[in-house]
Amino acid sequence: MKYEANSPEAYISQLPEDRKQAMDKLRNTIKENLPTGFLETISYGMIGYVVPHSIYPSGYHVNPEEPLPFISIASQKNYVALYHMGIYTFPEVLAWLQQEYPKHVHTKLDMGKSCIRFKKMESIPYDLIAELCKKITLEDYLKKYEIEVKRITK
Repeated sequence: MKYEANSPEAYISQLPEDRKQAMDKLRNTIKENLPTGFLETISYGMIGYVVPHSIYPSGYHVNPEEPLPFISIASQKNYVALYHMGIYTFPEVLAWLQQEYPKHVHTKLDMGKSCIRFKKMESIPYDLIAELCKKITLEDYLKKYEIEVKRITK
């Protein structure tokens, strides 16, 4: 699903009623637990938490005009998605998530490389997501990103 919005509030206001409360709670969980320095914005048609150009002027290597993405949340057709670049780049954080997830949710973890899909709004593990948000600081993310970008562009 694609929503045209220029703010997180405008994005959430367009959602179907059964998604609004879950997305608002997910947004607040992220905002309350994300380490200092990340900026909430609309990025790639989703609510995004990015490293602003004021901190990392190079931007995202795929599109330097865009700030470096870290976490995004979106309401898709059949699920709510949490995109977290840290679980893609930090294997130890992915391993932690895979180990902890069954302690919070009784269904199988449904995920791609950096995307966690929640098909049932009542099964979103907000407490686990709060912990996940705290796992990687902005500084650690930038260090790892620099290493990965240099590796990719060699």
